[in-house]
Amino acid sequence: MISYIKLYGPPVYDAIKALEKMSIEMPEVCIMDTMIEATIPSSSYGPDDRMGGTPLIPGGATGVYEYFRDLGQITMERCGSIISGSGEGLGEHDFYFRWFKEPDMEQLKKLIRQIDETLKPLGVRYTITTKR
Repeated sequence: MISYIKLYGPPVYDAIKALEKMSIEMPEVCIMDTMIEATIPSSSYGPDDRMGGTPLIPGGATGVYEYFRDLGQITMERCGSIISGSGEGLGEHDFYFRWFKEPDMEQLKKLIRQIDETLKPLGVRYTITTKR
């Protein structure tokens, strides 16, 4: 299941970075966004690390660590699971959270509250669409 986010800004860049930072503490999901997607050649897509693949940012887990280190504390274990390698494209969306297990309604509500709290200081509006 994937929860897609469409951002309405500005500042879209700051909003994406804020959502990336928020996702570090969310081990139940992996993510993809327009900036990560731009750094990964489409031929690099593969299964997520938890499913036997390898991290997709150039440099492996070290590259993922370098990408996220300015956003907050991230473990090497999380570096191996934070970026989605499903090959699922963003389409018209700016960001998505791919759930490792199908979320219940409380988890979806919690995600929305976290996004609200994260984006409120930036003044960015968004829509969220969750699909199976």
